Amino acid sequence: MNTTVTSRLLRRMLPVAFLVLAGSWQVAAHAETNCAGGTCVFGGSSNNAASNEDARQSKEQWNATRTLREQKINRQIKDNAKYDRTLELHDRCNASPNVNAYWEAKTERCLDRRTGREMLAP
Repeated sequence: MNTTVTSRLLRRMLPVAFLVLAGSWQVAAHAETNCAGGTCVFGGSSNNAASNEDARQSKEQWNATRTLREQKINRQIKDNAKYDRTLELHDRCNASPNVNAYWEAKTERCLDRRTGREMLAP
């Protein structure tokens, strides 16, 4: 009998405890500020040399990474085109009326069984 009372009490109080815990967590998160003494100063219009240099370096880094991103994208486009050509050639080789044509997966070419020469050029 005592265990049922305890389990009922626990079942009723546990959700309330979680709710109170979540509420207190949110209050603490909203109470934090970066203002010293209640006075907030946001970055105004400072035209000093340090901020100009930081902006220049940031722009330079952005331009350098942009060229790297473009090279990566171009490489991916070329690889996808090569893969598409290979799939198309594979399908053409398998659908070929020539009985001696077979697809060699290692070299990704359509070869003649008798001669070993490439049959379908890309």
